[in-house]
Amino acid sequence: MISILLATYNWPQALKLCLESLATQTDSHFEIIIADDGSTESTKQVIDQIKLTFPVSITHLWQDDQGFRKTKILNQAIAAAHSDYLVFLDGDCIVQPDFVARHRALAQKGYLVTGSRVLLNEKFTQQLLTWPKWDFQRFCSGLISERLSGGINKYLPFKIKLGNGSWRDYKKFVWRRIKGCNMACWKADAEAINGFDETLTGWGHEDADFVFRLQRHHIVRKSGSWATEVLHLFHKINDQSNATENARRVREKIMAKAM
Repeated sequence: MISILLATYNWPQALKLCLESLATQTDSHFEIIIADDGSTESTKQVIDQIKLTFPVSITHLWQDDQGFRKTKILNQAIAAAHSDYLVFLDGDCIVQPDFVARHRALAQKGYLVTGSRVLLNEKFTQQLLTWPKWDFQRFCSGLISERLSGGINKYLPFKIKLGNGSWRDYKKFVWRRIKGCNMACWKADAEAINGFDETLTGWGHEDADFVFRLQRHHIVRKSGSWATEVLHLFHKINDQSNATENARRVREKIMAKAM
């Protein structure tokens, strides 16, 4: 089985679409653990309603809203996971029907996967949020026109899906293309590095730190591009006041490893 650790904060409309897309997976052998960083009651209401008819188990973990503490709630989710393999996803992302199946196909002992995303613009995002329910076929029906008009920033990854292979492997740590909204690793490997660094608070680079420490633990990073793309809904930029300090601290770890 796979545990999907789904991070969310105060955007119940997006979370609803995300969960509805997970309900349509071709591979249903997974559980969902929602890592809620202090959302209000409206998010809980959406989750409670969807749980009534959802095809797989959903667990809702919640902590008080004391600012951006995604690392802390994700560590709780890692501990609560019943599966050996973890897929990290954000509640502002919608997944394709083969998302779980593609991640399962890339899962390999000694490896982590950093997935990819397709960005949606504000207009297209607002349009999707008005839909009564997520419909992947409806979404695909206008993809070419959306690509031409800037509604999405990629088209080909929807049509071309590539399998596993050594070409996906990174030879060393690079910051590029690390997206905490779509990545995966073995639970035992996450636990071996004590999960996310909870001293990294505020938005920014907690995912890069996690990947770097996994690679330092001799886990090979593998690209999930051309297989696992998620649809990232447009939203305003988060408060990035801590991002520079978080980046500095991650770079210190990298430099210390290089010496």
